[in-house]
Amino acid sequence: MFSRGSLKGLAIALAAILVAGCATTRGPQTRIDYDRSVDFSVYRTFGFPEETGTDRGGYSTLLTSYFKESITRIMEARGYKYAEENPDLLVNFYLNTRERTDTRSRPSAAVGYGYYGYRYGLYNAWPLYHEETETVTYRVGTTNVDIVDAARKQLIWEGVAEGRMSDEAMNNPRVTVNAVVTELLRQYPGKPAM
Repeated sequence: MFSRGSLKGLAIALAAILVAGCATTRGPQTRIDYDRSVDFSVYRTFGFPEETGTDRGGYSTLLTSYFKESITRIMEARGYKYAEENPDLLVNFYLNTRERTDTRSRPSAAVGYGYYGYRYGLYNAWPLYHEETETVTYRVGTTNVDIVDAARKQLIWEGVAEGRMSDEAMNNPRVTVNAVVTELLRQYPGKPAM
């Protein structure tokens, strides 16, 4: 049989497994899709559309400048040249934030609640019978980066990142945009042929 010490050790191990299973991942979840028939090595230059997804009311926003800075740095590091006129590729981007509310139920080991309260003091109700409900509201951000063949006006690559937004991320948009764009474009398959 199990000794009191081994039962305590087993309980601690089970608790550690449950905590690890409930831990959330750091950073956004990304999805990438692209046209597999495209030869990405034929493109040499990139630019931005006249109006990007983060522009508002006919003017460029600060968010737009953060995206352009980050994308320009990464694309140039890959060997592409920025071209204001007639680029081979157009890079567009969009960011959306929204509130999400989740209702979560979790079992409680509490004894003596509800219908089975009459058992209190005599013996325990079924273990983990009572459920507690918790409502959690948080902010979710979604970022899209599109790369388009400018001549054909055809989307050839798309990266999407979605994740829970912390207060720190909301207060430091330049850093947040740079981190997300870097992660997405790390998965971009193209480089110009030398």
